[in-house]
Amino acid sequence: MKISPNILRLKPSATLAINERSAELIRSGKKVYRLGFGQSPFPVPAEVVEALQAHVHIKDYLPVRGLWELREAVASFNQRTIGLDSTADQVLVGPGSKELIYDLLLAADATLLLPSPAWVSYEPQAVLAGKPVHRIETSASESWLLTPTALQKACETVTGPKVLIINYPGNPTGTSFSEEQLRALAEVCRKHELIVIADEIYGEVHHEGAHQSLARYYPEGTIVSAGLSKWCGAGGWRLGTFTFPKEMLSLLDILATIASETFTSVSAPIQYAAVTAFKGRPAITEYVEHSRKILGAVASYVHQRLEAMGIQMPKADGGFYLFPEFDKYHEAFAAKGIHTSSQLCEAILNESGVALLPGEAFGRPETELSARLSFVDFDGGAALEYCKSAPSANLNEAFTQQYCPAIVAAMDSLHAYLKRLTVPA
Repeated sequence: MKISPNILRLKPSATLAINERSAELIRSGKKVYRLGFGQSPFPVPAEVVEALQAHVHIKDYLPVRGLWELREAVASFNQRTIGLDSTADQVLVGPGSKELIYDLLLAADATLLLPSPAWVSYEPQAVLAGKPVHRIETSASESWLLTPTALQKACETVTGPKVLIINYPGNPTGTSFSEEQLRALAEVCRKHELIVIADEIYGEVHHEGAHQSLARYYPEGTIVSAGLSKWCGAGGWRLGTFTFPKEMLSLLDILATIASETFTSVSAPIQYAAVTAFKGRPAITEYVEHSRKILGAVASYVHQRLEAMGIQMPKADGGFYLFPEFDKYHEAFAAKGIHTSSQLCEAILNESGVALLPGEAFGRPETELSARLSFVDFDGGAALEYCKSAPSANLNEAFTQQYCPAIVAAMDSLHAYLKRLTVPA
């Protein structure tokens, strides 16, 4: 069978590939520290699990746009968490935000503007949809954040309609925008009438609970992408949401038509359980607050350990990630024939057991020795129980050593490998 050229250009998702590679090494008996795959370490809140169990018997197809009660809960969640005034009519539910983003790229006759680095699947999805991609450079000195100047330049360079995706707190960087930065970006977006997908899937796990949405400052052009996977620990449940501005309800209709011919609707029991999640009862609010506190403590620990090794990166504002650069070891790696981020991560995995993802998977130059580190290889359930029992406790290094031993061991193993690397034979 003849395969479409767009399909032949694709490679397997780097995030899923590292998860499978790590599992393969573990089966062979090798010790692997799984810092490559980014999945919430926390269990789904008990109330949400109970809601799923209570509705597991429901077998009917639900409306393509999503269960009305769920869409109302999402609109209320938006108002409560990011101050976005929306209604159920503006919400579309899909099997993960990943699917909804792809459907929008498929529908839009536009060029995708994509900051570098960016999540691994945005560009391949544009390729699948047959849409051109224009990368916008960012820098570590500016915390890998898109600047208004860089966005303005891109808008002047690319002709015709444009869709911009920004993801914050970011995957792979962990960094996020301030109110001032969002306001400045909004001015450029408005000037060029951009359609923006604000992928705020990590918004609720901003470590200080200080996430703000671009939709507050550019409401007429911003689609807010969110879901259950990061703040509710339910990645495998596959439920994502798009909230459209009133000005784009015709676009919502088009995506609903695409949905009707593809995934039809999200699993009914999952949607009913999600109503409980998005309503945000006290126990769930406490769960999210403790999750943020734990992630912030682990991020700080890992950042300090890496800096002590001479590895530079911005601090994480939220989410599960850091984006370290190994420039200090450039000559030592070159002497071993290691010149790309993929070679770097393969060497680190083989020599230290620490699984990372190469920067080139996120759109960085292949010779830049950068990588994404996901600091979630720990028992989130045990860490949450500790926080519940001692809510005012300071989550210091001792906490990380006790409740995140694999993270500590990973840093020890990486440090030992880098020491061996730089010692003359």
